[in-house]
Amino acid sequence: MPGGAKVRICGLIQYVNLIGIGVGYTIATSISMMAIHRSNCFHKNSRKSPCRTPSNPYMIIFGIIEIVLSQIPGLDQVWWLSIVASVMSFTYSGIGLGLAIAKIAASGSIKGSLTGISVGTISRSKKIWRSFQAIGDISFSYCYSFILIEIQDTLKSPPSEAKTMKKANLISTVVTTFFYVLCGCMGYAAAGDLAPGNLLTGFAFYEPFWLLDIANIAIVVHLLGAYQVFSQPIFAFVEKQVSKHCPRLLCKLVTKEIKIPIPCCSRQYSLNLFRLVFRTSFVLLTTVISMLLPFFNDVLGILGAIGFWPLTVYFPVEMYIVQKKIPKWTARWIFLRLLSLFCLTVSVMAGVGSVVGVVLDLRVYRPFKTSY
Repeated sequence: MPGGAKVRICGLIQYVNLIGIGVGYTIATSISMMAIHRSNCFHKNSRKSPCRTPSNPYMIIFGIIEIVLSQIPGLDQVWWLSIVASVMSFTYSGIGLGLAIAKIAASGSIKGSLTGISVGTISRSKKIWRSFQAIGDISFSYCYSFILIEIQDTLKSPPSEAKTMKKANLISTVVTTFFYVLCGCMGYAAAGDLAPGNLLTGFAFYEPFWLLDIANIAIVVHLLGAYQVFSQPIFAFVEKQVSKHCPRLLCKLVTKEIKIPIPCCSRQYSLNLFRLVFRTSFVLLTTVISMLLPFFNDVLGILGAIGFWPLTVYFPVEMYIVQKKIPKWTARWIFLRLLSLFCLTVSVMAGVGSVVGVVLDLRVYRPFKTSY
C-alpha cells in the first residue's frame, strides 16, 4: 500500500477514535455525576432505596461546560487542564485503592479468584463475552498513544522534543500501569465476583459517602480536562484544512478574529466564528451519541478494539521495520510480524465481545428514557 494511503488511513482511524473517546468521556462523567447523587441518596435513605436518576441531564451539563472549554484556541494553551486532570487522576485512584484495602482489612479475607468471575454467577457464554470485553477495556488504556505527536509539538527545545517525550512516556506508562493494575487487583480482591465495572460508581463501597463523592468529583474534573486534550487535535486538523482549502471570500470569515476584552483583565479573547460553530457542533454531536449509547464499558471496549491494533501496534511496527531497515525473514522481522498478528487477534476478540455487550444492553435500554 502506498505510503500516502497509509498516512490517510492512519489519520482516519486516529480521528474516529478521538471522537469516540469524547463520547466515552461524556458517558463516564455522567456516570460519576449520577454516582454522587445516588451516594447521597443511599446515605440519606437506605441502600435498598432505588435512588434512580436519568443520565441525560448530567450529559447535557457536561456538554455545556465543554462547549465553553472548547473555545480555548489550541492544545498548547490547555497545559494547565492537563496538570489538573493528572492530579485528579491520582486523587480518585488513591481513594479507590484505599477503600479497597480498607475493605479487605475489615473482612479479613481476599475475595475472587485467579480465573475471574465464576460460572454459575453468570453463564459460560456471558463469561466469554465479558472476558473479550475486558480485553477491549484494557486496550483502551493505550489511547494516550493517539495524541503523543500532538503533545510533542507543544514541547520546547532544548532538549529535543523526542528525547523529552521518550522519558515522559516511560515514566507516565510505568506509574499509571502500576496504579491501575493495583486498583483493579485490590478492587477485585475486595468485592470478588460482585465487583462492578467501576469501583467508585458501581458501589463496591457505600461508606464513607463523602469520600466517594470526593473521588467522583475528581473523576468529573479529570474528564473535563481529558476531553479537551483528546479533542484539540481534531479541532486543529479541521480548522487547518478548512482555512487551507476554503474559497478566498469564505476564508476571510473563517480566519477572522474578533477581539473581545476580558473584564478585570488587560488581555483580550480572540473569538473566531468558525471555531465557535464547529467546536460547539462537535461537542453537541458527542453529547447526543452519548445519550443514545450510554454503555460505558462496552463503548470503551469497542474504542479499544478499533484503535489498539492499527495505531498502537501495526503502524508503529511498520515504521520501525522501515526505519531500522530490518531484512525480511530475519528473527526480528518474524517476531514483529507475529506480535502484530497476535495483537490483531486480541483486537478482534475485544471488538466482538464489546459489540455483543452493546447488543445485550440495547435489549433493555430505551433512548432518552432509561434511568440508572
